[in-house]
Amino acid sequence: MLWAAAGVVTLGFLVALEFAARHYGLRGPLTNQAREVIFAPSSGPLLYAGLALLMVVLTWRQRLIAAGAAIGVDLVFLLVRWLAGAQLSFGNGALWVVLGCAVLAVTRRTGQERALLLKGVGLALLLVAGHKTGDTWLLITSKTRPQVLDQYVATADHALGNPSWLVGRLVEASGPIGSHGLHLVYGQLPLAAALVGLYQLRHVAAERRFPAHHLVRTFLVIGLLGPAVYMIFPVVGPVFAYGADGGHWATADLWPHTMPPIGVPHAIPFDEITPRNCMPSLHTAWAMTLFIHSRKGSRAMRFAGAFWLVATLTATLGFGYHYGSDLVAGVVFALTVEAAMRAFARGWDRSGVRFVAYGATVFTALLVAYRWLPRQMADLPWLFGPLLIVAMGSVIFFYVRTTKPWDAQPVPAPLPGPRSGQHDSPDSQAAEPQPEPA
Repeated sequence: MLWAAAGVVTLGFLVALEFAARHYGLRGPLTNQAREVIFAPSSGPLLYAGLALLMVVLTWRQRLIAAGAAIGVDLVFLLVRWLAGAQLSFGNGALWVVLGCAVLAVTRRTGQERALLLKGVGLALLLVAGHKTGDTWLLITSKTRPQVLDQYVATADHALGNPSWLVGRLVEASGPIGSHGLHLVYGQLPLAAALVGLYQLRHVAAERRFPAHHLVRTFLVIGLLGPAVYMIFPVVGPVFAYGADGGHWATADLWPHTMPPIGVPHAIPFDEITPRNCMPSLHTAWAMTLFIHSRKGSRAMRFAGAFWLVATLTATLGFGYHYGSDLVAGVVFALTVEAAMRAFARGWDRSGVRFVAYGATVFTALLVAYRWLPRQMADLPWLFGPLLIVAMGSVIFFYVRTTKPWDAQPVPAPLPGPRSGQHDSPDSQAAEPQPEPA
């Protein structure tokens, strides 16, 4: 019943976004994903990342068959597009295999095997749908929020020393090599998350169940909830509001060489194209959860997680995409969502409830301060700057205190049943215990 209710709610949400996008004359997430069955996909690597997530429930033989089928279908599509002189792209094959596995689960599997395969399919489709849902959310923010609150955040950011201006000059001084490297890290954050997620899910095929908690779930929930805050607190970022990228909509061309003046902030009108996707910084939130989940990996993975977090923070500030205040809010937002997902998987105890309530309170207080106390924050940086750091640090401290007992709990033993080598047949109908939620 829980999974059925979750499916109905998700479908209703996607349908609502579809209608919202149609209202503005554009295709919504459902239409965009359905078109990629035949038409040239706009997210080929993402479709194959979804297929890779699905493969965690398959045996090695089934994985080879699925990968071969996906590549074969894509080669046929590429040949047809090349002969027709159309745009060359890939990814249709991956989507065909995912949908084919859904049909196989419904028609040829039963019981635990059907549930496991359907959860793998759902995880793959949610990864792609989450990306397209985010695109639709960003469209809605630009169309429905004609005014932005950048002046409020830029004024409040004086309490932190306007880090975006400082890091922006450092990135500019690093030359094209440093800039291109940061762009690569910034743009490939989903790929890094997929790799960590695959590492966490590597035993699903053998144990015939998903772990109770993993990175992909938190990643998707952050992407779902974050844009709702964009609607409440629309901000475009310093490179647009105070830089050349904003064109005639920019308050002035100040970023990154001239600090913004301290005045009386007010909402400013902006175009209907630029997404209002700064508060909170979801790239910071995603990188923070990637860092958290990489802590239990190998030394190389732990190093990569720390590197990706530092590089992402540098890029978000250095490219002028975010203010320092966005990053503070992003860290608090990430830890609150991560703790909520852990508590949901392990059971809501008193410590989990208290932390989620505390994190939500701190996050709300940050938004209220940025909106209603920016001038005071700018006039008293020696007071409000440390307060912001202490607020964020307290959430980090209590998160560690809260989740440490959870991590110390023993991991449940694998469920009994055949191992991966005994599930090559699509007609396998072995009756096994129900898997953990994906």
